[in-house]
Amino acid sequence: MPLLEIALSILRIGFEQIVQWRYGAMGIVALLLLSIGLRARNSTCASVGAVILLLLMIPS
Repeated sequence: MPLLEIALSILRIGFEQIVQWRYGAMGIVALLLLSIGLRARNSTCASVGAVILLLLMIPS
């Protein structure tokens, strides 16, 4: 079980680094809002994070 937790932590940190590299600080803020909203079961916070990520992914 600890090995699974370590692997998931490494994947999460890697994903956060990719988001930060690709979308900058606003991508990290959006990812943070999304993850906090999902953990706290707060649909408003999760929705705001998801919308910001979606807007960042739309090519301009």
